[in-house]
Amino acid sequence: MTSRRFESVAAASVTWLARGAAALFLFVALALLKESLPALSHASLWGFLSGSDWLPTLPNPILGILPMIAGTLAVSFGALVVALPVGVGAALALCVAGPRTRAVVRPVIDVLAGIPSVVYGFLGLLTVVRGFERLGMASGESVLAASLVLGAMILPFIVAVCEEAMRDAVARYGAASLALGVGRDEMLLRLVLPASRRAILAAAVSGLARALGETMAVMMVAGNSPLFPTLLGRTETIPALIALEMGCAEVDSLHVSGLYAAGFVLTVLLFALSLAAHRLRGRAGR
Repeated sequence: MTSRRFESVAAASVTWLARGAAALFLFVALALLKESLPALSHASLWGFLSGSDWLPTLPNPILGILPMIAGTLAVSFGALVVALPVGVGAALALCVAGPRTRAVVRPVIDVLAGIPSVVYGFLGLLTVVRGFERLGMASGESVLAASLVLGAMILPFIVAVCEEAMRDAVARYGAASLALGVGRDEMLLRLVLPASRRAILAAAVSGLARALGETMAVMMVAGNSPLFPTLLGRTETIPALIALEMGCAEVDSLHVSGLYAAGFVLTVLLFALSLAAHRLRGRAGR
């Protein structure tokens, strides 16, 4: 009786927390939208999203964030291309590793997940950016540098999500595979990997959402130039744009409103990706 009552209270608490989180998100989204209306009225929604020039300090401001949207997506997808294969491979290795190996590797992954983004930024400047400059690049700050640093940041998260699903798959198929004489590598490739595909997809979407919202580390190594991204060229992301300009923008100006509008666009994008990841995780658990 006591156990059932506890479960009922816990379920009710989780429900109210979920409702509170939804209400908070709705409040933030509506507040951003309200502050964005002057800029969207000035430039129009399509003009704001498709414009290639960001000149908010002119007497007649030009507000277009397409280069920043492209830069955000380029850096984030680049990070995913770097982190996903490594993360899936590491998760496969961990799910069949011995207890001693897991006891060493798992704490390292947890530590990597807890390192502040500014530390990753400094490490990127000292290693990736300087390395590119020594190879002859005019500036090591680039989309590639930001993708590598951001990929290292989301790697622990991808490993954690994938490993849990893969360990369940190994527990489900391991004994039967061993009894049938199936090798470990074949079991991982033909049984565990396909069985974990939804979890891998969920980890990819969640990692992409995490990458889209990152500010400090990307701002330190991407170059912060509002240009359309190329692999070895500089770029600027939406979070970096907001962080760099919000403190120096004139109060109640179209400049400030444009930054709020950029934040609203990022919020909608992050919400869509988070919702997709939640649905994929739910299906993976079935």
